[in-house]
Amino acid sequence: MATPRVYADFQNLDDENRLRLTCAGTRRDLERQGIELHKGMTLTLYTDDANDEGQSDELLAEGIVQFNDAEKCWVAVIDWKALRHASEEPAAGGAV
Repeated sequence: MATPRVYADFQNLDDENRLRLTCAGTRRDLERQGIELHKGMTLTLYTDDANDEGQSDELLAEGIVQFNDAEKCWVAVIDWKALRHASEEPAAGGAV
């Protein structure tokens, strides 16, 4: 099964530098895909970005879902060093 791809606001961080999964776009993607978050779930998170020419080139990151007990919301632990642009992904179904 493919890792679900879910929108997130990469500026919406908790005190532990985890990505909060609370914005409207995130809730919309989760609902549309019928995803119920649970601890340990892996998500591919994306947010709007552009390349140097102003063309859309989303930022992507893998995240592991956790629950923030203090804020009572779902968050994702992100390896910020592994952040990448969609244009850096290998073409689907193509040779590398």
